[in-house]
Amino acid sequence: MARMSRTRGRAASAVCVTAALALLVPACSSDDDGGGDGDGKGKRGGKAGRGDRGTAALSAREISDRAKRALLGAKSVHIKVEDRSTDAEKDDPAHMDLALDRDGNCAGTIGFARGGGRAELVKRGEKVWLKPDDAFWRSQLPRGRGAAAAELFEGRYLHGSTRDEMLRGLSEICDLKELRSGVDDDPEESKGLRKGGGTTVAGTRVIPLTATEDGTDKALYVASEGKPYPIRATEKDGDSDQTTTFSDYDEPVPVRTPAAKESVDIAKLQERLRQP
Repeated sequence: MARMSRTRGRAASAVCVTAALALLVPACSSDDDGGGDGDGKGKRGGKAGRGDRGTAALSAREISDRAKRALLGAKSVHIKVEDRSTDAEKDDPAHMDLALDRDGNCAGTIGFARGGGRAELVKRGEKVWLKPDDAFWRSQLPRGRGAAAAELFEGRYLHGSTRDEMLRGLSEICDLKELRSGVDDDPEESKGLRKGGGTTVAGTRVIPLTATEDGTDKALYVASEGKPYPIRATEKDGDSDQTTTFSDYDEPVPVRTPAAKESVDIAKLQERLRQP
């Protein structure tokens, strides 16, 4: 189970970074840095990024640049991920609904593909609480052990810390710094960027940026009013179909943690797993 949880944490992080940040270009890139912006005008120099023009009037490259700046400046964000990929396995995150911040705090839920179940996750500092459902237990612990664990820990959180291997992997997704660090991973992905007409996504007026790379269609929807925050990102190809939605920028992560009577020390689970 410890190994599986670490894999799940890394996979969940990858979903967010890959789908959401693939169209963000390096900030402060040079005016002659190429990278089509689909409106035939190239990157405007000089006053770009000084707030003297509305987002809709900017080139695709400038909008992407500003969206990156806005994301890097955020103290917290609420992320929802829907992964409808046909090649997903039960250990892959299919749904995420998490509020997270720079300090590594988070609260929300994670659901897994192909009957892998779901779990509530709370993290404050180094303390972690995880409440899996019955399907999660059964997918993790075969031959009746999952059913026994589900009955033993029903309705309660496993409580431990980031030092516990069983909790470390899932809790890795809680750090906004890790998500933000993926922005610069591959600036070449910004080539062929196109700007679309204004539309509305999740109740927010946005400008869509689109690109196709190796048969994968990517789109990033950036707020056209106020700060140019990324609002939604999609990535689709023959097998993959991922949507990531961002909201509640700079809003505090919920501070409530489960009460002691709602929690079980993870050492009890570890003891249970050692039993024949």
